[in-house]
Amino acid sequence: MEITGKIIQIMPEQSGNGRNGTWRKQDFILETEGQYPKKVCLTVWGDKIDQFGMQQGDSVKAGIEIESREYNSRWYTDVKVWRVDKVVAGATSDTANAGAPEVSTFNDDSGEDILPF
Repeated sequence: MEITGKIIQIMPEQSGNGRNGTWRKQDFILETEGQYPKKVCLTVWGDKIDQFGMQQGDSVKAGIEIESREYNSRWYTDVKVWRVDKVVAGATSDTANAGAPEVSTFNDDSGEDILPF
């Protein structure tokens, strides 16, 4: 899955020791775009924190994995980030229109309407 939005808050990095060794994680609050923006807490684990280099104010498209787990009869959901692409303002994605024919007009050279209906 992918989610696009702007990083509005960066939470402090957390670390600790588990049965598989030392771990690091950091949460980022992303606000989606659109008429009804939503805030989503994204979690980045390990070396990806440094690799992605997300900063407050960055517009990003993140590849995410959503996972829920139960603990003491309560459910907890994580939105883990596995890829981040920074979005440049005003740029359009080449893949967004891939495969769609480009239509500049619905008239032929004679000026007549070529729509079949």
